[in-house]
Amino acid sequence: MPIVVRELVKKDLSSAVGIIARGMRDNPLHIVALGSDAEVRGRRLIRMFTVALPGILSKGVVLGAFQDDTLVGIAGMVPPGRCQPSMKEKLSLLPRIVPAIGGGAFARVGRWMGTWAQHDLEEPHWHLGPVAVDAHLQGRGIGSLLMAEYCARLDRARATGYLETDKPSNVTFYEKFGFETTGTAPVLNTPNWFMRRAAR
Repeated sequence: MPIVVRELVKKDLSSAVGIIARGMRDNPLHIVALGSDAEVRGRRLIRMFTVALPGILSKGVVLGAFQDDTLVGIAGMVPPGRCQPSMKEKLSLLPRIVPAIGGGAFARVGRWMGTWAQHDLEEPHWHLGPVAVDAHLQGRGIGSLLMAEYCARLDRARATGYLETDKPSNVTFYEKFGFETTGTAPVLNTPNWFMRRAAR
């Protein structure tokens, strides 16, 4: 079936959270931050993004890839000046995130987010993430369709793109769309790459 990419709306978010939990469950940072037990980690991802994903949608856009009306992949994109949470946003998330994932995981995620914030581009940019394709459908070009739409929107706006990744295979994938590595750093002792796509 053909894949159609469109913007998600609020009613799509539950399906989107499930795709993130399944598609990104075994990412290196998620293992370190949320625990080595795959089932526990998956539940924590669901609870974490049930809180976080509506915030991304409220500030930016969440693209969805649909196959016959079934959501199979997602990509969040937050506009310039909105990607780093304000103090008010942090305080509003705190009482929901801590019980959702537990105090230890929350502390690790906090250190992770803090390191990412230190590397965030100073220039205006559209921040990409999360990007996820349902686990059983990866490698079929769905992520490429989402990236093509993201990049087309960047180009129409003549805007810079930016992302972080913890997987070497993703670095190669994003390079195909014009991203270049601007830096690397360990995050929770896990290699991370910071990548920029110049405005066109």
